[in-house]
Amino acid sequence: MSQLQSLLGLGVLCALAWACGGFRRGVSARVVVGGVLATLGSAALMLHVPPLRAALGWVGAGVDALARATRAGTTLVFGYLGGGPLPFAETQPGAAFILFFQALPLVLVVGALSAVLYHWRVLPFLVGLIAGALRRAFGLGGAAGFSVAANVFVGMVEAPLLIKPWLARLTTSEMFVVMVAGLATISGNTLVVYALFLKDVVPDAAGQLLAASLVAAPASVLVALLMRPGEGATDGGAAPSIYDGSMDALVRGTMDGLQLLLGIMALLVVFVALVALVNEALAPLTLQGLAALPFRPVAWLMGVPWAETETVARLLGVKLVLNEFVAYLELSQGAGAALSGRTRLILAWALCGFTNFGSLGIMLGGMTAMCPERRAEILRLGLPSLLAATLACAVSGAAVGALVAP
Repeated sequence: MSQLQSLLGLGVLCALAWACGGFRRGVSARVVVGGVLATLGSAALMLHVPPLRAALGWVGAGVDALARATRAGTTLVFGYLGGGPLPFAETQPGAAFILFFQALPLVLVVGALSAVLYHWRVLPFLVGLIAGALRRAFGLGGAAGFSVAANVFVGMVEAPLLIKPWLARLTTSEMFVVMVAGLATISGNTLVVYALFLKDVVPDAAGQLLAASLVAAPASVLVALLMRPGEGATDGGAAPSIYDGSMDALVRGTMDGLQLLLGIMALLVVFVALVALVNEALAPLTLQGLAALPFRPVAWLMGVPWAETETVARLLGVKLVLNEFVAYLELSQGAGAALSGRTRLILAWALCGFTNFGSLGIMLGGMTAMCPERRAEILRLGLPSLLAATLACAVSGAAVGALVAP
């Protein structure tokens, strides 16, 4: 029954996306059928094909190895603040954990490795495979498809940067697809950090988050094209060479990771502080609580039992108002204790995206800088892209709900 609920929800969410776009004409059957089949098919492959499930397990083992290696570096630099032996007794379990010194430095290591893998053409090869699949399913142009595929591995600013030479030539529909995909997925840097949070809450957390980000690619294209149907396609090209050598990639990847790490820290401090300030003014109401209200029926549409929708909606509201980082942290620190294993899995997939106002600001700033001649259009598409990306994450949640039995 719960799986049928998710399938019904998947159809309703697609209809809702079309309604939010103003019931535009021009939505092709290829987009609807191809999008639903690609979303469900990719989720089924990730969840039920033994070799791929084993591969997801290897991803988890790789994350653990990266975490141990990073801990060696943070211990050397920060001592016990970075996870080294404590010079005192820990009176409260977990009190010695310091987010900035122990979890966030993993962004540096992953950023460096991502740059090296890009230079060695490993990431462009994987991105090309996904872009080809999107082209066959949706008829999506090469440039937009490449950016959507790249978003599975990099952030919402880095992916458009890879197609900067073609960005100004994209149709409005393709530009919208690029923006929605940027917000509906997460980067490899943050994926690894979130997997560390969830390893005790969601089995094979790293693999599940990677699967969720992969499935979000066709889901985001489906929702984006339902809201803004396609108007032709822009050809892309080979991934540009952006590093002078492996050492250059290592150094520049580390510096890019540092910028991301500091950005995460600054956004967490500022957004949590501002939300706390507004919540004091709204007391006893909160922004997260208000944002959670429309998410309760959405949670049910994803296949969550009604008794558990309140908790799921609250965390989805936290994600929208603050960010997915805080939502995953709350899920790992006790918010998920009252949820069933299936609901936790659906929620982990639905939270897997940069769908929050802070990330929207970062994306708009980056894309308007890359393509100033279309600044007004990009800004106009900003809030609709956040809405579409939120629906795309819900579609991903419904897809996993349809394929996992209670």
